[in-house]
Amino acid sequence: MRRLDQSPTEDAFVQNPYQFYTRARRNGPLFYWNDYGRVAAAGHAAVTALLRDRRLGRETPAGMARRTPDRLRPFQDIEDNSMLELEPPRHTRLRNLVLRAFTPRRIAALEPGIAALCHRLVDAFPGCGVDLVRDYARPIPVIVIARLLGVPDERADDLLDWSNAMVRMYQAGRTRGDEDAAVAATESFTAFLNGHIDERRARPKDDLISHLIAAEAEGDGLSRGELVSTCVLLLNAGHEATVHSLGNAAKLIIERGVDRGWLASGSAAAAVEECLRLDPPLHAFNRWAYEDVEIAGHTIPKNTEVMCLLGSANRDADAYSNPDEFDPDRGGPTTTTFGGGIHFCVGAALARLELRVALSVLFDRRPDLSLAEAPRYAPIYHFRGLESLRLR
Repeated sequence: MRRLDQSPTEDAFVQNPYQFYTRARRNGPLFYWNDYGRVAAAGHAAVTALLRDRRLGRETPAGMARRTPDRLRPFQDIEDNSMLELEPPRHTRLRNLVLRAFTPRRIAALEPGIAALCHRLVDAFPGCGVDLVRDYARPIPVIVIARLLGVPDERADDLLDWSNAMVRMYQAGRTRGDEDAAVAATESFTAFLNGHIDERRARPKDDLISHLIAAEAEGDGLSRGELVSTCVLLLNAGHEATVHSLGNAAKLIIERGVDRGWLASGSAAAAVEECLRLDPPLHAFNRWAYEDVEIAGHTIPKNTEVMCLLGSANRDADAYSNPDEFDPDRGGPTTTTFGGGIHFCVGAALARLELRVALSVLFDRRPDLSLAEAPRYAPIYHFRGLESLRLR
């Protein structure tokens, strides 16, 4: 297995990681990423297999967990109750409870409100130009999540600030300042949610928190800690990924000169899938091996962590013909954008709905949008998203 060096914060990589991924795949589906000190899977078949293999999981094996400093304990308490970091049976119970409240009908019912929100934001665009990330991509998902949870729209800015601070804990090159800000955001968000949960326990409404409180699986509902962590996960994962997806997709459509006809109602879903394949918001998803795992002629030893490179798998020429081209009509396997296996993104349907509606409204209302300056990606790996997208 070849060893490769590549800093995830180097600007050339930040702006275009796909060249590195191509180089990595030339030497086989797996390589050892020296900067992270672990094996990484770059090929589509290998990534898909690892995401679905139950011999691997998200939960840290017994005896392998690093001691959490006391100063980070509030943040870690949220992580310890997050279904994203858990395995069955606890993961199964939490996910089933969430899915009972996060139903397809409930998600579909959000479409008119999302469309109205998008039109309102377009109406508010300044006449001299717009930063699409700031003025469109950021507010849409946080307001949608707020409404889904039953949180007033006027608290959306608070949710956005808390989410932005907390997700910096997952980014390469985080600093002590980032950690302190994340802990402060965690404490503020937790205090807010505890108050909101108490209110909903006393006066339930038709929102996700009320349904999660009421949900039961075999007589076992969500604990307070699990309920708070689930709400945090839905905000942080759903908001952060959708902001990046929308910004990346709009940039791609403008730069590639994509026919706006693809964003008409009959074709928008296919165009969204192709945008998510070409420039996804999440590029790496780690898993632990719970026993020795043989894959692609290599052994991943027990109690070691492996990186599944979603952004690389989606451009694997062994899976997709002309993988760097935009082609909504392409065939090929399911992308890895939303993960796979039991940890497939619980909010995938909502993310797809938001992207389809937001892109359709945007380019219907402003069909002649063009770049006002060259966009740059932020150094936030393993996420991939723009610092801004200034358009005229």
